[in-house]
Amino acid sequence: MTLQSGIASGMTAFDVHAEGEPGRVIVSGMPDIPGSTVFDQMKWLETNRDDIRIQMLTEPRGYPALCCNAIVPPITPGAHAGFIVMEQTEYPPMSGSNTICVVTVLLETGIVPMTEPYTDLLLDAPAGPISVRAHCKDGRVEGVTFTNVPAFAMKLDVEIDVPSFGKTRVDISWGGMIYVIADAEELGVELSLENSHEVMRIAEMIRQATFDQCPVSHPLNNQIVGPTISQISAPPISAGVDRRNAVVLSAGELSWDRPSTWRGVFDRSPCGTGTCAKMAVLYARGELQKGDRFVHEGPLGTTFVGEVVEETTVGDIPAIIPSITGRGWITGKIEYFDDPTDPFKDGYRLGDIWPA
Repeated sequence: MTLQSGIASGMTAFDVHAEGEPGRVIVSGMPDIPGSTVFDQMKWLETNRDDIRIQMLTEPRGYPALCCNAIVPPITPGAHAGFIVMEQTEYPPMSGSNTICVVTVLLETGIVPMTEPYTDLLLDAPAGPISVRAHCKDGRVEGVTFTNVPAFAMKLDVEIDVPSFGKTRVDISWGGMIYVIADAEELGVELSLENSHEVMRIAEMIRQATFDQCPVSHPLNNQIVGPTISQISAPPISAGVDRRNAVVLSAGELSWDRPSTWRGVFDRSPCGTGTCAKMAVLYARGELQKGDRFVHEGPLGTTFVGEVVEETTVGDIPAIIPSITGRGWITGKIEYFDDPTDPFKDGYRLGDIWPA
């Protein structure tokens, strides 16, 4: 399709949210991406076509809380599709909310045939193959359960000295991304939307201090380093919930010159990989066992239900294979156009709503 002016069509995408977290899904218009694995494709995209991420996620097309996914041909035998996640400051190897968004689009648009009452499919993520069971009724996806890559605690009870804040104890854990997890009660921080700016500021300070003082890499892939994302964990306040959290997506590497101005962006959902990372910490402490369920509440009051499906190891590290259940909703379909005369075709950020 072209407009009357002859401006060429670029990409077609669906806007979706998973328990509140927005995840745009590009279904057509992506370039051919070389690579023998989806991880290799992700790294190629990051190095050679990062303009796509910037265009999709910054204004005038995007906004700070938005994530984006590119559906790519599968590589693993038997997989139905691959997908690459793009966030505001990184290409995470895996994302739970984005997995749910991708599955919802694949099935509700017919890209992958739907069967009822459930459809089983295999997706290729950069972190590895992800098996999925979608619960379907009347042409809709009413729930998505995916089995994640193995999750494991990397370091427990690490003391971090956070400039202008003080020393604090954190855990570092892999759930598909590398998280630093701190306890809201130990920090003396109220985990509420009214206190969101302070929560985000402290979370970003903790993440940066942890990355500076205790950087880690995945034992099977040293190209995955972190922590790149933070989680503030708190006791439940709702019935049937085990923990609540605020996961803060990073604004990138920050300077310690003005830490009072720092802020990231809340994950609107309970965060799938963050839930897996927290479950791995609880498992390492003996507080979760195989077969246990774990209900995690996000800042909007929505929940993901996790389960310890299996016990395993990653290298010599005890690990779990977790599953996550949640739901996504399609909110729109968009066709984007390439206009070389547009002064903002490459996107922009302003400091009024974007993290510094």
